[in-house]
Amino acid sequence: EVQLVESGGGLVQPGGSLRLSCKASGFDFRMYAMNWVRQAPGKGVEWVSNIHANGEPRSYAEAVKGRFTVSRDNAKETLYLQMNDLTPEDTAVYYCKIPGGERGQGTQVTVSS
Repeated sequence: EVQLVESGGGLVQPGGSLRLSCKASGFDFRMYAMNWVRQAPGKGVEWVSNIHANGEPRSYAEAVKGRFTVSRDNAKETLYLQMNDLTPEDTAVYYCKIPGGERGQGTQVTVSS
């Protein structure tokens, strides 16, 4: 059974940083590209970032480019999202997702003073 478990969300002030993690199990993580997506209150799901199976290339939505960094540790079957210079517009539930496939339960990120 595929499982994706996100963690690392929380409440942070504008300009702050958070590092999200996504622990994968139940499939051969090292063979799959992975996405981060997010959903803000009352809005649809927005793609945030993609990383290929071996770590390169990586791509980002324009809204987060230069502030967010995606990475992965295939030995630990874990995906990461380092988020810097956060703004209230980044407030959302963040999910890791297999492209075209399952996603986790999400972790809440709230950016507020």
